[in-house]
Amino acid sequence: MNHSENNNTLKSVKNKYLTEKERYEIEALKRAGIKNKEIARLIGKSERTIRREIKRGTVKLLNTELTYRNEYCADVAQRKYEEKASNKGPGLKIGKDHKLAKYIEEKIINEKYSPDAVIGEIKAKKIKFKTSICTKTLYNYIDKEIFMELTNKHLLVKRKGNKRKYRRVKQVALNNTRSRSIEERPMEVNERKEKGHWEMDCIVSGKGSKGTLLILTERVTRKNRIFKMKKKTQEEVIKVLDKLERKYKEEFKEIFKSITMDNGCEFLNQQLIERSLYSKEPRTVAYYAHPYSSWERGSNENANKIIRRFIPKGSDINKYTEEEIKRIENWINNYPRRILGYKSAKEMYKAA
Repeated sequence: MNHSENNNTLKSVKNKYLTEKERYEIEALKRAGIKNKEIARLIGKSERTIRREIKRGTVKLLNTELTYRNEYCADVAQRKYEEKASNKGPGLKIGKDHKLAKYIEEKIINEKYSPDAVIGEIKAKKIKFKTSICTKTLYNYIDKEIFMELTNKHLLVKRKGNKRKYRRVKQVALNNTRSRSIEERPMEVNERKEKGHWEMDCIVSGKGSKGTLLILTERVTRKNRIFKMKKKTQEEVIKVLDKLERKYKEEFKEIFKSITMDNGCEFLNQQLIERSLYSKEPRTVAYYAHPYSSWERGSNENANKIIRRFIPKGSDINKYTEEEIKRIENWINNYPRRILGYKSAKEMYKAA
């Protein structure tokens, strides 16, 4: 199954920007009756870019028979490009910094960054441009459509209007009294003072499929591990944990000092989650949040929302390959987060 609509940001994409020479090439090819798909291949751009360009540069011309025809004109398209590139007036700070404008478009359109992540990363990494703008200014520029390609439709979450509230309902065991409560979790875990304490949850497919993702989120660095499972069962969860222990051996206990989860039926057997394949000592310590208290695993919940950017609700997880799941995991772990000072989880985990 092709998931290019959801995962196109995880792959390299061709440069969208056309030169004046390329515009005249497009004009000649259109006059020769070449289709947009073939023009895109010949020019080396995406078909979407060619369609937008032709729409932008098409004008109505008068025929000798005094009838009108629509035709793409390279000089008109180039003039419109230059007008838009100057941002419709000298008052905008980004007006003459085309390098910054292109950088922002690449990050948001191709890499699915939020405007805040782009600006935050520029400042955190001290990337030099002629101009500096704040997040609010960038949102305003996007609203005014001053960019060549970037519009509000490219934003994953728009910071306007009231938030719609969703409550995720799942089957939980309300009488799970034999498990270790989150109330017993040490202060250093609660306050995120020590690396190695994780939150665990599942994301399920839509109706008609049992495919599931197991998500592990490290509380200090927000690093995520994502594993594909055939179905949402205790047996499948234990398979993943056993596989990790076989990989890390004795290091497993140091990497996964504790795991906090909800009371979902797939997590109920605390003994199996904690038991080690190699010693009589537990391989980790399991803690259980209170029923219907997702805020007690806030990092996990935020990770799930990010994953849903790529795997929308209702999707059949079985149709996503292991390679695609790994690309999503890598994207999340390399994404600059405001809560981490615009560093990535990968950077934070390595430094912790």
